[in-house]
Amino acid sequence: MNVSRAYRITLLTLALALPAVICVAAAAGAYPIDALRIPAILWGHLEDEGYRILLYIRLPRVFIAGLVGAALAVSGASLQSMFRNPLADPSLIGVTAGAGLAVSAWIVFARASGLLAVWGLPIAGFVGGLAIVWTVWRIARAGGATQMSTLLLTGIALNAIAFAGIGLFAFLSDEEELRGITFWQLGGMTSANWALAFAVVPPIALGLILLVPLGGKLNALALGERDAFHLGVPVHALQRRIIWGAAFAVGGSVAAAGGVGFIGLVVPHLFRLCCGADNRWLLPSAALGGAILLIGADTAARTVAQPAEIPVGVLTAFVGGPFFLWLLVRNRREAFYA
Repeated sequence: MNVSRAYRITLLTLALALPAVICVAAAAGAYPIDALRIPAILWGHLEDEGYRILLYIRLPRVFIAGLVGAALAVSGASLQSMFRNPLADPSLIGVTAGAGLAVSAWIVFARASGLLAVWGLPIAGFVGGLAIVWTVWRIARAGGATQMSTLLLTGIALNAIAFAGIGLFAFLSDEEELRGITFWQLGGMTSANWALAFAVVPPIALGLILLVPLGGKLNALALGERDAFHLGVPVHALQRRIIWGAAFAVGGSVAAAGGVGFIGLVVPHLFRLCCGADNRWLLPSAALGGAILLIGADTAARTVAQPAEIPVGVLTAFVGGPFFLWLLVRNRREAFYA
């Protein structure tokens, strides 16, 4: 099959699959709803229990899951291309750990009311993630350029410091606060509502706007920084845009859903296995694929063990971990020379 045709077919398939997955996710749950009746229920504004469950419980949860999945997948694909390493992950630049540290501090020390009771947690997570990324970026800057090796090592060091801080806050917390920290770190959409969605849409949307159009430049960067520069790509400006785009997208995502892992690793690899590594197609396909995967994972997390709910981060780790190990064993030579 022609490579360009394979890209188009994959992208079209994902675009058609996303609405179907959204309908199935909105219909599934303790109160089952006929998926085929969802448009009529919403369009007709039928003021019954099904309408209220759809509008105020299911749809904001599905919306946040799709947005977070898209953001994590696009950020992972962009960072993998920038570092030219298929093992790169948004957590490498410290967003996840920074957001976790700020959220843990908010849970332990803040006693919010009013709007801050709704938006305080996502705002804290977002600000914490950005603060860590800004610190990593400043340390990695030398002579007007960004040293990628220094950036990577700084991210690892600050990750360790942030996780130590999370452990300290967990030690200082009472039983209720410890439960909040634990559930947030495991990841999930249990607190999803329209207020939370409106709080995290701006940073995630900004991150996606910064990252998705970079496919052609990322293809050039895959040849190496020197070759990309000679092809007319502003390498350092591109790296700066990728870092901050990932910071906005992942910071908003972690603030909304906690520590959901492996989406940024698995989704780009699935597309590369199907078609190839052309970032012009990979980035939009990763956005669709990440949304589909996380919506599906969240639906499974809240339905397979009813009335209990499995943290979606646990589910994605159980599925993504073995898949990634298989991928490493299958391509262990290529994984380090891609």
